[in-house]
Amino acid sequence: MLDPALLRKDLDTVVRRLASRGVTFDVDAFNALESRRKGVQTETETLQAQRNALAKQIGALKSRGEDASLVMTESQAIPVRLKSLEQDLAEVQGQLNDLLLAIPNLPHESVPIGTSADDNVEVRRWVPQPDPATGDPKSLGFEPRDHVTLGESIGLDFDTAIKLSGARFSFMRGPVARLHRALAQFMLDLQTGAHGYTECYTPYIVNASTLLGTGQLPKFKNDMFWVTRGGDDQTLDAQGQPIPGEEQYLISTSEITLTSLVRDKIVAAAELPIRLTAHTPCFRSEAGSGGRDTRGLIRQHQFDKVEMVQIVAPETSYQTLEEMAGHAEKVLQLLGLPYRVMLLCTGDMGFGATKTYDLEVWLPAQNTWREISSVSNCETFQARRMQARWRDASGKPEYVHTLNGSGLAVGRALVGVLENYQQADGMIVVPEVLRPYMGGLTQLG
Repeated sequence: MLDPALLRKDLDTVVRRLASRGVTFDVDAFNALESRRKGVQTETETLQAQRNALAKQIGALKSRGEDASLVMTESQAIPVRLKSLEQDLAEVQGQLNDLLLAIPNLPHESVPIGTSADDNVEVRRWVPQPDPATGDPKSLGFEPRDHVTLGESIGLDFDTAIKLSGARFSFMRGPVARLHRALAQFMLDLQTGAHGYTECYTPYIVNASTLLGTGQLPKFKNDMFWVTRGGDDQTLDAQGQPIPGEEQYLISTSEITLTSLVRDKIVAAAELPIRLTAHTPCFRSEAGSGGRDTRGLIRQHQFDKVEMVQIVAPETSYQTLEEMAGHAEKVLQLLGLPYRVMLLCTGDMGFGATKTYDLEVWLPAQNTWREISSVSNCETFQARRMQARWRDASGKPEYVHTLNGSGLAVGRALVGVLENYQQADGMIVVPEVLRPYMGGLTQLG
């Protein structure tokens, strides 16, 4: 959530920076609500001053033995009006809050302005054996098979998944299931052992307030799966109806649960930075994305991810962003998978991000780069929604900065391994770093 004080102080700058993201801020609605808020607060302050003055006048009259009944009658009307104003202020604040909850974060000054992925900027690439003409990885020397064809020979089964759950789910058994597990275990071991993250096991189902804090609600409800927990038929509401069950949501990323660890907390400076990681399934309905990547593992309703989250002091967050991008890159380097790092433009960033790097892995069968990780700095955007703070050197509570990134998306890493390590005969070489997790196997097929 944006800082309301920033909007009051420099609304024109906020409007301009949001426009660079393709977002139109409703200035008239904001100004109208601000005018109401100021009016209510001004009247409240006037009445409070009047109440204090009347109290002194009543005291003076009584001390002189004079009749204070008229003044007391006037004074007694003030608390009734103040109560009404308190309700009015709560209503206006709620409407302002709803307005701000729908507004994305402001882009950092270093983010390139653009409208789509076409305007993203390549920062660097890592290609062990580049084609001198293009800088892309060299050809495999044969017509590459895609990951679906390769995976089916070692236990990737989409037909069974469709029968069980419908489109955009996968069923794995045998070698491919083991390879998928090996990738996740390797990523966890790297992030905890080499990069200092604490491994966590988190719930896969959360309540609405948790999603509100990290920015998935209210904007992205239709992109999520949710369930309604059974209500209490014995407890009735004010209208005599049974109280319904609570609406709960399957997580779309463990960023949600890991970041929420500091919700409603004031963290001591000595506790920062907080580095957390978790391997979880993730669930996304992705409403409106029909027709995109319907074949294979690229865009699934259920997929696994090893997530990285850091909670840091504001002055270190952009250094931390660079470090976290490096932590994700290290996974790809050890797997020997060619990749490039893209700085996202204003029009392609996620809702809560102020700056984002995407890592894109090379897929030979598609002859292109595909996203495998996003690493973002959200500054205070999530912290303000969650009321997550820390005490600075002066002891004053300030909002922390939150960062998150994939380290990595396991299914997409599996796609990268299958396609980049395929052989002309259809066999798949197991990357050396994964062999200890595969019982020493060197190839599959």
